[in-house]
Amino acid sequence: MAITIDDIKKLRETTGVSMTACKKALEEANGDFDGAIDVLRKKGEAKAADRIGRSTTQGVVSVKAAVGKVAMLQLECETDFVSRSDEFTKMADDITAKILDGSVSVETREFPEIKDYMLKVGENIKVGNIALVEGSTIGVYIHSNKKIGVAISLEGGTEDLAKDIAMHAAATNPRVISPDEVAQELVDKEREIWADQLKSEGKPAEIVEKIMIGKEKKFREENALLKQAFVKDPEKTIEQILNGAKIKQFVRFGI
Repeated sequence: MAITIDDIKKLRETTGVSMTACKKALEEANGDFDGAIDVLRKKGEAKAADRIGRSTTQGVVSVKAAVGKVAMLQLECETDFVSRSDEFTKMADDITAKILDGSVSVETREFPEIKDYMLKVGENIKVGNIALVEGSTIGVYIHSNKKIGVAISLEGGTEDLAKDIAMHAAATNPRVISPDEVAQELVDKEREIWADQLKSEGKPAEIVEKIMIGKEKKFREENALLKQAFVKDPEKTIEQILNGAKIKQFVRFGI
């Protein structure tokens, strides 16, 4: 199998090993990327490869805003100690700024500065999510610990309204905007649980389906932003406080 310079660069970015060592490892593994990582690990040369696959349950959410758009990044690491460091936070903010100014795309997942920092701190660090939210009316909320970030783009309404909805979404963690957007796969899984519960309760077969319909409606609404009771005024739903405005885009990242 032919080995290209791009293959060598990719292995270099992943492992932090020299280009020469990466070329030799790929040749030894007949061009197989994962096999080349194993070769380097066995030789004790891969510094970052050993960290690949480690759980990244900590991190920060970075948000940068400009007129008409907001960039968001979820940067993950292994420990809270690293996530709270100024250097880690600055790296996240610097990458988010690049997303905002368009110098990198939302599809980008490989950043040289992340690879360098992995080698420095000895942890697995990776990009969890990236988003770019655009619109004339945008509201942003970032939690004080930088573990949750939300951006809401409205058609109509005000910036204050968008900010209120963003804060609400941070607290309630809706999955989707409207009930019909809840994934059928998720609903089907819940229906299996409900069916088992109703069977164990001895509910008559003729009313089970009616109960299931009601449970599905409630489940969809509980997970849909529009149907949730507004945290600042529980007597009203988000749909009601919108007062004719529409949610064009909704992004919530959480660590």
